[in-house]
Amino acid sequence: DVLGTQAVANAAVRHPVERFIHISTSEVYGSARSVPMTEEHPLCPTTPYASAKAGADRLVYSYGVTFGLPAVILRPFNTYGPRQHLEKVIPRFITNAMAGEPLTVHGDGSSSRDWLYVADLCEAIDRALHIERAQVEGEVLNLGTGRDVGIRDLAELVLRQTGRPTSPLRFIADRPGQVRQHRAATEKAERLLGWRATTRLEEGLKET
Repeated sequence: DVLGTQAVANAAVRHPVERFIHISTSEVYGSARSVPMTEEHPLCPTTPYASAKAGADRLVYSYGVTFGLPAVILRPFNTYGPRQHLEKVIPRFITNAMAGEPLTVHGDGSSSRDWLYVADLCEAIDRALHIERAQVEGEVLNLGTGRDVGIRDLAELVLRQTGRPTSPLRFIADRPGQVRQHRAATEKAERLLGWRATTRLEEGLKET
């Protein structure tokens, strides 16, 4: 995350680009200290992955300040959708449910996330690419729905939608560095991009 981002940023400084879109992540915030989480929320990553993403995020910001890189930093919340890799929780829940296998839930399942459907994310990126550059250059934008749903509630929703409402949930130890809650503040993306997520989780799961 850090070295790759630096290589691309260096190239963009040597060979100027019209716009530099950096895809960060809500993981840079760590667990929510205030809800909803605005772009001014402290960066307190709780895993090495999230820390590397935070480093890349701030590296891009510094290239904007120091070298005038026309950067826009996007921080999507938990994105899901069709053809997502099975290491992620929603496709794993779906495939386990369809196979009649238990759905594995970390901790007590109360940890919650803001689930963003991939088509909504793509629309936001497209707007960030094509809107008047002065409107977004140097800005950080959260991309989320403004609604968070717990992991246990998510598992039960998947079971209902796949017709497996009696399949068991299997609870195991919490993941190290587990984030307790994420919910995006959506006002800045609405104001600068004219964008808001329109796909409810229930609809996005059906598409997935």
